[in-house]
Amino acid sequence: MKNTTYLPLAAGLALCATSALAETPVLQVMTYDSFVTEWGPGPAIEAAFEANCACDLQFVGTGDGAALLARLQLEGPRTEADIVLGLDTNLTAAARETGLFAPHGVAAEFDLPIAWTDAEFLPFDWGYFAFVGNAGEAQATSLRDLADSDLKIVIQDPRSSTPGLGLLMWVKTAYPDDAATIWADLSDNIVTVTSGWSEAYGMFLEGEADAVLSYTTSPAYHLIAEEDDSKVAWAFDEGHYMQVEVAGKVAGTDQPELADAFLAFIVSDAFQSVIPTTNWMYPAVTPAEGLPAGFETLMTPETSLLLSPEDAAALRDGALDEWRTALSQ
Repeated sequence: MKNTTYLPLAAGLALCATSALAETPVLQVMTYDSFVTEWGPGPAIEAAFEANCACDLQFVGTGDGAALLARLQLEGPRTEADIVLGLDTNLTAAARETGLFAPHGVAAEFDLPIAWTDAEFLPFDWGYFAFVGNAGEAQATSLRDLADSDLKIVIQDPRSSTPGLGLLMWVKTAYPDDAATIWADLSDNIVTVTSGWSEAYGMFLEGEADAVLSYTTSPAYHLIAEEDDSKVAWAFDEGHYMQVEVAGKVAGTDQPELADAFLAFIVSDAFQSVIPTTNWMYPAVTPAEGLPAGFETLMTPETSLLLSPEDAAALRDGALDEWRTALSQ
């Protein structure tokens, strides 16, 4: 009799809890896997945004950066994502062609090496690709020097990884007429090609290669998080290819106001201050406290290389063919 008396109350409380949960708006952000790891930016950004949005921010990892575009192209208007975060300028032209993105509507003073005028894609960080090796050991001084050496490297697949695609554009930009030859000569330096950055970097740390395709900012992680100055980015004579990572609002989102709020949040101190010591890149808007101590020690390329989104899209298929042909021999 006692249990029967309180059963309606318990049922009512459960119904209220379920109703409250159902009324909490969900914002889904599709991004790359390393962004959502416990050591990546995702957890801190989620906590900071949810503190004020009265919403449930959900990051969905989808492989590496270039895999985001492939998934979007596959899902089309059926995608459940409200925001896509982690494409870069090598992919934005193809992403724009899907017709899935709406203007971001954010005005900000960006701290980028280039002027930013893209109305659909909002930059959130940037950096330079580089090969990272061990201090005190043999280093290459250029892509040509690396191809002529016996040094062993791990790289990422340009079909699934933005660093891998970045290397493809780096070679093509530095050696527009000789890219196929560079790849042919690099083929015996390559220990393996991984689908994403995390796997490749892990192999390097385990001693399976002399260097890994990464970023000039990667040594900052070891210096700041581990107090280890044994990792260095190799400075190349041809210059280094730049990456600008972006976020975009899916036009078909059912949470347009929440998506707009998140895009505005991206350029705030709360988001940008997390980037240097979690994503280990330069923030698109330098936070009020500046960059963390240690970033001033990083190698700064003398020459920056970057194709426009349209030129990168036009060169991509031909560059992929050169890469595939060289590595299949």
